[in-house]
Amino acid sequence: MSSSRIPYLPEEIPQVRSRWRRWVGLLGLSLAGWRVEGNLPNLRKFVLIVAPHTSNWDFVVGFLAYLGLRLHSSWFVKHTALRWPWAALGRHFGAVAIDRAHAGNVVGASVAAMNAAERMVITLAPEGTRKKVTHWKHGYYRIAVDAGVPIVTAALDYSRRRIVFGAPMTPSGDYAVDWPKLSGAFDARMARHPDQF
Repeated sequence: MSSSRIPYLPEEIPQVRSRWRRWVGLLGLSLAGWRVEGNLPNLRKFVLIVAPHTSNWDFVVGFLAYLGLRLHSSWFVKHTALRWPWAALGRHFGAVAIDRAHAGNVVGASVAAMNAAERMVITLAPEGTRKKVTHWKHGYYRIAVDAGVPIVTAALDYSRRRIVFGAPMTPSGDYAVDWPKLSGAFDARMARHPDQF
């Protein structure tokens, strides 16, 4: 089992100093034949967007990388996924339950939490669903703009069994200008189900 499958995070990134997390992540990705390419930026705060999201397996692969990196991040999940007995476990690993029917001011609450924190990473799947969508949700972008933090891409590439981290991008505040730069990190051929991306 090679540790080269997952880099060690730079010092400034919020992380959990846990040997068992790294070991489980390394083992899981190694058995599945996946690796991580690139590394997250040495920043205390940023929004991490993960795509393509077309399968339940995306969570499995992403979570193994999350453990292996020993990343400490908040990530949103449907409230129905955090029912007993998974609620406490999910929260322990950074999950934040969102009821889509009553989402309220998730962006505002996220910005306030990020502004108050010394270090914080928020991880999102901007498609918001495994189904094919014509437009991504803009919440991730609004959080980054309002909190004044960069956006980092993480592409799940099933065609080559790799997770690819992109360089951080500071949003300009003009989504139309920034969208081509962000979307360029992802391609339908990467998805587990390309027709759904």
